[in-house]
Amino acid sequence: MKVLRGKIPAAGQETPSRVAATPLYWVATSCYVALTALLFAWLVWLDPPPASLRSPLLLVLLLPLLLGLRGILHRRRYTLQWTGMLILLYFMHGLLATTGAAPQRWLGVAEILLTLGYFVAGTVILRRGKQRHKADQSKA
Repeated sequence: MKVLRGKIPAAGQETPSRVAATPLYWVATSCYVALTALLFAWLVWLDPPPASLRSPLLLVLLLPLLLGLRGILHRRRYTLQWTGMLILLYFMHGLLATTGAAPQRWLGVAEILLTLGYFVAGTVILRRGKQRHKADQSKA
């Protein structure tokens, strides 16, 4: 299976560098995008911090997620790997938020659920791809 440079393989195809667009991939992508939207809404509208901290928190919390978004949408395996590790920081942020006041508590629970959804789905996607890749190599 030859992949041309700059071309994304068809949705059902899985290559060593790209994952297939399975329903599980779309679950992971949805959780990632929903987490980004939740954090933006949290910091701007739902429970905003003081005005002097709003911009720095937006940069610190959203910039890492936005950096990985393009790779996730292009189904890059390496991006799924490093964002899976990155998402653990947001899991810890959600745990800390659940110990706060009432509005933060529910937002923290939502953040925890979205991070767990992304982490589990991403891990399963990567594990299945690794198993398929090993099986293909052993056949050749």
